[in-house]
Amino acid sequence: MPDLQPDLVWKKSTRSTPGNCVEVADAGDLILVRHSKDRSGPVLAFSVEEWVAFLAGVRADEFDPAAPTLG
Repeated sequence: MPDLQPDLVWKKSTRSTPGNCVEVADAGDLILVRHSKDRSGPVLAFSVEEWVAFLAGVRADEFDPAAPTLG
């Protein structure tokens, strides 16, 4: 997918650490995510709605393995 849109602007996450680098690009109706050390590797594609929901979950610690589970 990145080869089809060479003009994409990839931004590295501010939470990236050496060896664990994630980059994100806005492709209009999709948000693309890739590993910065494997730029020709796989790219995850999310709709804007999915991306907003994912970010809300991150901010709410929904993906924290140490957080208590509800149920």
